[in-house]
Amino acid sequence: MARLSVVLLLVVATALVLRWRRPAWYWMTFGVVLAALRVLVRYASVMDACGLTVPPARWRLALSRMTKRPAPESRAPRILRFRPTRTGLVLRLKLRPGQDAFDVSAATDRLRHSFGMYGVTAREIRSGVIELRMTGYDVLKRVQMPAKLDRAPMRVPVALREDGSVHYRDYRTVPHGLTLGATESGKSVYQRNLVAGLAAQDVALVGIDCKQGVELFPLARRFSALADNQDTALDLLEALVSHMESVYQLVREQQRISVNVPDAEIAADIWDLAEDLRPTPIVVLVDEVAELALFASKEEERRRDRIITALVRLAQLGRAAGIYLEICGQRFGSELGKGITMLRAQLTGRTVHRVNDETSANIAFGDISPDAVLAAIQIPADTPGIAVAGDSCGGWSRIRAPHTSLREAVNLCNKHADRTPDLPALAPFRPAVAPPASSAVRLTKASSATA
Repeated sequence: MARLSVVLLLVVATALVLRWRRPAWYWMTFGVVLAALRVLVRYASVMDACGLTVPPARWRLALSRMTKRPAPESRAPRILRFRPTRTGLVLRLKLRPGQDAFDVSAATDRLRHSFGMYGVTAREIRSGVIELRMTGYDVLKRVQMPAKLDRAPMRVPVALREDGSVHYRDYRTVPHGLTLGATESGKSVYQRNLVAGLAAQDVALVGIDCKQGVELFPLARRFSALADNQDTALDLLEALVSHMESVYQLVREQQRISVNVPDAEIAADIWDLAEDLRPTPIVVLVDEVAELALFASKEEERRRDRIITALVRLAQLGRAAGIYLEICGQRFGSELGKGITMLRAQLTGRTVHRVNDETSANIAFGDISPDAVLAAIQIPADTPGIAVAGDSCGGWSRIRAPHTSLREAVNLCNKHADRTPDLPALAPFRPAVAPPASSAVRLTKASSATA
């Protein structure tokens, strides 16, 4: 008995230490079993307490009266699937007649308290089927990306969502994106994750960094074109517009529309072309968009108008030509001048880190989701990297990118430097870099301290 007590004491102590120091390990060893039992045992009573049950059908009530049996109880949504994950639990529920997906979404906070989970989110899979994703601990406190990622061309895993799933930046689905955030909010780390994910793909990277290139020029070996001032940025953007027009001419030449060509084989963008004819897709990263829109003289104003016009044209027409925009900034409001709101309207993907005022959050999400605005202004200053990601359909979620140092991003870009395409239209803007070293710099305490 004494030995059994000592063993139980050691198990409890181990569980407490893991829960305090390593919540992910605690969840995989102890938490998932305890949470699964808690959810399954309490399920019916919790659903009833949260108002997620429906009265029994009339025929069941009539049958109980005829047979003089007790009246049947209210029915909760039926569990279709119950699956534990590395971060929590996933329940797929079949709603009863009369129930709505909004009822479940409105009760997620009550479900979180009742089941003793860290977070609960709900989304509708199809009509009448809801998926509840429960997290057992704060997955955004220490981001650990899963080992198995769903990679695809032009699809980059960049962050982890608060429900434990991976947040992907899919340029085929959401061509253009806007990232906002105050200083030290995590924009640079998010951008490094984007570049690191795209570096291993067959894509041309084009950067505009008007902070004299301090953010993007260390990654120059993987960039096909870079600009570090407004004048060069104007020339680069106009070269991209000319390249876009030449790509459309190629698409027109390859359409060959006739009555014998099926609809599925008619080319309307570069992805409909044969692989040997398909131009290299281009991702344009703008580090601080306000620097492109500010001006102090008439000459600078004319340059600014040409820059914004080129950006708007790329945003409106570039998707089919394989040109995708990724625009970052601290603020992106109408005070930057004419054409800015037109450009913002074309940027479907919105990511907002911590901002200094509510107006900045409204700039990104005010026309999409008021709830996302509230979530963005509540991001604390002591958690850099936390962001709210949304899209034009009103959906949003909290995300956090894993910390990627500049040294790690440089090493990845150097490793994949051979994938950098040489585009003739962008050749004048190809960054001049020194010959690569014999090996990448290893990440040690000494090197990270001097980086």
